[in-house]
Parts: sequence; structure tokens; C-alpha cells
Amino acid sequence: MNICVIPARGGSKRIPRKNIRDFCGKPMITYAIDLAKRSQLFEHIVVSTDDDEISELAQKNGASVPFDRPSLLSDDSTPTLPVIKHAICEMEQRGIAFKNVCCLYPSVPLISVERIMEASHMSAQNPDVFVMPIIAFSSPIERAFTVEQSGRVSPIKNQKIISRTQDCKKTYYDAGQFYWGSATLWKNGDANIHANSIGLEISAWEAVDIDNEDDWQMAEKLYKTRLV
Repeated sequence: MNICVIPARGGSKRIPRKNIRDFCGKPMITYAIDLAKRSQLFEHIVVSTDDDEISELAQKNGASVPFDRPSLLSDDSTPTLPVIKHAICEMEQRGIAFKNVCCLYPSVPLISVERIMEASHMSAQNPDVFVMPIIAFSSPIERAFTVEQSGRVSPIKNQKIISRTQDCKKTYYDAGQFYWGSATLWKNGDANIHANSIGLEISAWEAVDIDNEDDWQMAEKLYKTRLV
């Protein structure tokens, strides 16, 4: 049995009420709920939230909210792992057991059902690690700069700055969409998820980390191009 947990707290600061703000005609979280339903992978789609409005909207759109997320797991600094572990324990206390858990973030309108299914297959083949979507950096990080207060640029790695792009190692970053893993892995995993994962590479146009208004507008433009 699989369960999808969507962690959606109400206190987003950089984009207020981000999880239920209108995105191309629908509240943002409804895209994640609809994706989980269309995948037909989950016996339960659960929203973990501390917010009554999010709870009501989630249930109206077909997710369940069987418990309230405690305030100690709802601030800006709370990592993902303890939130999902809490959800697993709450469901088990209600007599609902499951083998695999997908943490699906609430602001992922660009993700596809095919990617969720692909990650599910990878997770089944690799039960001892998490599976997460990753995107390749467009430019080698070894050639990155910092900018001083004076405006002068400073290479992070002087010895690499003159290297050819093709000589640099390919590097990736977390796409910030979802994590697949066994229930046992979530419950016992107190370490960094990134230190115990395998990556599913996706293209840059499949994800936008929506942290500010520019990100939001970019995500809407990308979403609309897929409807043409």
C-alpha cells in the first residue's frame, strides 16, 4: 500500500498563503492533490497542515486531513523528514498501515504523472534509499563567483575558473517536488534525506522552485505553454 503525504503549512512568508493562492485559475495545492489522484498509486492522499482554510480546501478536493499538524512542526525551520514521520505515526495510530510513502510538496504544478510513476518504480527497486527528482546545473559550480560589497567578483575555486566547461564534473540540485521512500525509511531516517537518496534526473522546464513573485510568474508562464 502507498500513501501520499502533502505537507502544507499555512505560514508561508515570502509568498503569503502560497499553498492556496490562485495559480492559473485554481488554488495551488489542488494541482498536487489532482496529480496524486491521477497517478492511481495511492490508497490514501493525506494533507498535513496547521491551517483550517487549507484543511477545508484539501478535503473539498479529495484529500483527507485526519489530524492537525502541531505548531512545533509548522515553523520556517522545520525540515521535511519529521513532518512526514509525524504523519506516518498519526496514520498508524488510526490503524492504517502502508509500505511506501511519497512526500509531495503542495506547490508543484509542473510535475507530471509519468515522473511520479517513474520514481515509484525506482523506489521499489531501491527500498533502502529515498528517490528524488534532480536537475543539472546549467553551468559548472566550480566556476561560480561570489560578489563582494565593493562589487568585485571572487571565484569560489580559483584553480577551476579557467577550466573548460566540458572538463568540469556535472552537478545537480534538488528539484524540490517530491521524495519517495519506504515507511520504514521515513520512520528510521534521522539523517539528511539528500545524503541517502538516488536521483531521478528531470529537465529544467519541469520544475520551478517557487520562492518569490518572479518564480511564481515564471511557473505560470511555463504551465501555460504546456496547454498550448
